[in-house]
Amino acid sequence: MSTITTEELAETTLLRFATAGSVDDGKSTLVGRLLHDSKSVLTDQLEAVERVSASRGQEAPDLALLTDGLRAEREQGITIDVAYRYFATPRRRFILADTPGHVQYTRNMVTGASTAELTVILVDARNGVVEQTRRHAAIAALLRVPHAVLAVNKMDLVGYEEKVFAAIAEEFTAYATELGVPEVTAIPISALVGDNVVEPSANMDWYGGPTVLEHLETVPVAHDLSHCHARLPVQYVIRPQGPDHPDYRGYAGQIAAGSFHVGESVTVLPSGRASKISGIDLLGEPVDVAWTTQSVTLLLEDDIDISRGDLIVPSKDAPATTQDIEATVCHVADAPLTVGHRVLLKHGTRTVKAIVKDIPSRLTLDDLSLHPHPGQLVANDIGRVKIRTAEPLPVDSYADSRRTGSFILIDPNDGQTLTAGMVGESFAAPEPVRDDSEDDGWDF
Repeated sequence: MSTITTEELAETTLLRFATAGSVDDGKSTLVGRLLHDSKSVLTDQLEAVERVSASRGQEAPDLALLTDGLRAEREQGITIDVAYRYFATPRRRFILADTPGHVQYTRNMVTGASTAELTVILVDARNGVVEQTRRHAAIAALLRVPHAVLAVNKMDLVGYEEKVFAAIAEEFTAYATELGVPEVTAIPISALVGDNVVEPSANMDWYGGPTVLEHLETVPVAHDLSHCHARLPVQYVIRPQGPDHPDYRGYAGQIAAGSFHVGESVTVLPSGRASKISGIDLLGEPVDVAWTTQSVTLLLEDDIDISRGDLIVPSKDAPATTQDIEATVCHVADAPLTVGHRVLLKHGTRTVKAIVKDIPSRLTLDDLSLHPHPGQLVANDIGRVKIRTAEPLPVDSYADSRRTGSFILIDPNDGQTLTAGMVGESFAAPEPVRDDSEDDGWDF
């Protein structure tokens, strides 16, 4: 592979993707193979892996060690934490999140997939689609990851049989389609041997589709956040001291979606006060426009009260503020989430007190039915919740904005993250009717 120049790297697009799948389906081996065969591994890293593999009596290097960096991961042979890897080819740059497969660490998969534009879900060809496969597909759908790749791994262990691959691909695609996953690409691979990872496999001439890397390099990446309603969660108010900046008051943060222009009318939420942008500072220099993911400082014409946690939005498409939030959530804590649970809700840069008013349903992964009024959600459960906040919040639907339509619930006693939530509807299945006689009596 030819060396990539700085100019060529700057012109390539960026794809964020995550790997997922059940334990021992070969996620870390796939990632290691992808890095190794695309010449994205440094010489000293490969030598270290070869030394460890040789000490274990393995003839070939264990490529999973390229991502399983924690000692506990190496000792147990499983992935525990999300491992991020950055690599590039002449066609595209990549940020890869290798997520755990063990059900105990599903919460880490939620973290890795939350910013992904594509998810690679591995399936062991010998086992087919299992419960954890369905859970990861449901989470990918819940997080609205736009692209999904089904990598049917270990095809070498089933004799590279086309009918094995076809049956798994059909079952998974039907399940993902029912979840609302917009696109599924199925690829038969052997991560250990290298079939269809970077190079096409001579063992599966019946397959005429792309390799994993070829698909990653060519899948359309629509960075549509720049076309969403503009949102700036305020992180910090900047007021320099000294005679050089006597009247400077700036509101700093990272633009979560859309773009802002000098002269644009904006509204500050939740207060609802309006003003106009008089200036935008980016890296210490004034600019006329700024857009998604840029960290900027906005200057306003009027001296109004703004603090950390406020949201600056265009006046023409400001979201409504509300104290009643209904969302689909993935519960990630060991302790259950129950009706009446008092929590902290973090939305953007704002954290407010809240209470769980109702848990209307829990998703059953086998048939995607909704179990009505379970009373609680336990670790790794996906369900619907109704939350009442102590203060009004400007929330978007998660379908419109992944950044400002999401939140987390936090235990106020120890700061532990309890639940990841997505505002609005996420699954098409009808929600059970609530029995209003089950009112818990809590009010803000």
